[in-house]
Amino acid sequence: MAKKAAKKSSPKKPPFIIREAHRDDIPQLEELVERFVKANRLLPRTTEELYDLIPFGFVAFAGEQLVGFAALEIYSAKLAEVRSLAVHDDFQGQGIGRGLVTRCVELAQNRNILEVMAITSADGFFRACGFDFTLPGEKKALFMQTRDEY
Repeated sequence: MAKKAAKKSSPKKPPFIIREAHRDDIPQLEELVERFVKANRLLPRTTEELYDLIPFGFVAFAGEQLVGFAALEIYSAKLAEVRSLAVHDDFQGQGIGRGLVTRCVELAQNRNILEVMAITSADGFFRACGFDFTLPGEKKALFMQTRDEY
C-alpha cells in the first residue's frame, strides 16, 4: 500500500474579524492611518477626527493586530461617504477591505441613507464592491480643488 505524500501547509496568516470600532482602538488606528498618510494613500487625520469617525467606524483585527479600518461619514439622510479605508499591506487581498466597505454600506442601509459614495484612487476596488461612476439617472459628482495641498 503506497503512502500518501504529506501535504506541506504554508503558514497561514491569522483569521481576521471585523467589528465596530471602539475608542481604545485609537492608538493602533493612528499607526495604521499614519502608514497610509506617509505613502500618500490617505489624507491626514487628527486624533480628534479619528474619535469623530469611531461611532460610525469598523476595524479589522488579525489576532491582536488592527489591520484595517473604514468609517461611514453621514452627510444627510440622503448621502454618506466611505471614509479612511485602510488595510495593512500584509493583509490585502484577503477580503478585509471588502468586508469593511460592506459593513459601512449595511450601516447606511440600516439608517435608510439613499446613496453612499467613495472618493478614491482605487476605483477598481470600489467598482468590485458595487460602486459605479454614476448613479441611476446619470447623476455624477463633480469636484473642484481649491488649493494644491491638504
